[in-house]
Amino acid sequence: MNVRDEQVLRELNLYPLWVRRVVPAQEEFVPAPVAFEVPQEVKSEAPVARTPQVEIQNIPDVAALDWSALKDKVRDCEACKLRAGCTQTVFGVGDEQADWLFVGEGPGAEEDVQGEPFVGQAGKLLDNMLLSIGLKRGDNVYIANVVKCRPPDNRNPEADEIATCLPYLRQQIALIKPKLIVALGKTAATALLGRDATLGSLRGAPHDFHGTPLLVTYHPAYLLRSPAEKAKAWQDLKSAVALMR
Repeated sequence: MNVRDEQVLRELNLYPLWVRRVVPAQEEFVPAPVAFEVPQEVKSEAPVARTPQVEIQNIPDVAALDWSALKDKVRDCEACKLRAGCTQTVFGVGDEQADWLFVGEGPGAEEDVQGEPFVGQAGKLLDNMLLSIGLKRGDNVYIANVVKCRPPDNRNPEADEIATCLPYLRQQIALIKPKLIVALGKTAATALLGRDATLGSLRGAPHDFHGTPLLVTYHPAYLLRSPAEKAKAWQDLKSAVALMR
């Protein structure tokens, strides 16, 4: 175990390693002391199916908008059917010149009420994941979602909904100019990369998003349901830190 792992475990009161205690899965991210190698280059990948092209008549043209105009455009957007079923749009939150950009799927019930991404139990876990690598919400970190309106019953956003909303996220990325994008979950990863593939095949080596490195890891909501996968998420976070260095 390296010094960094030991420090993180001590800060989370999880050292020595043989002492076990019960921690609610929805409240704490426990980094696992796992070894990994920093990818030096993007590995060759097996061919994957491209995301089917969806023809949408009302995709917003936002490429020339600044932050203020983009926020107004998202707030007033009624371009897809999701807007009719949500309380408000959820634009994003954080440092608008951040080096780190974390992208999730879409707002949940609590995000819909508060108008901010990742504020429920998954948000608490995301905050702890950030803390484990020395980051915190709003400080050199921006958090956004692929779609800005809550899908009914927290279902996955549909292809036409993603296609309609994705220009907003792309313009956010253009304005932020992050040094690294971290896609949280398959929906965010496949939407940004424009292809359909398993999360397992997308994790690991960095991808390229129009010149910006993009790493893929698990969505915090999935980690709440599958806490055994936190060790893999910790690998991904360590890879992200190493890549930023």
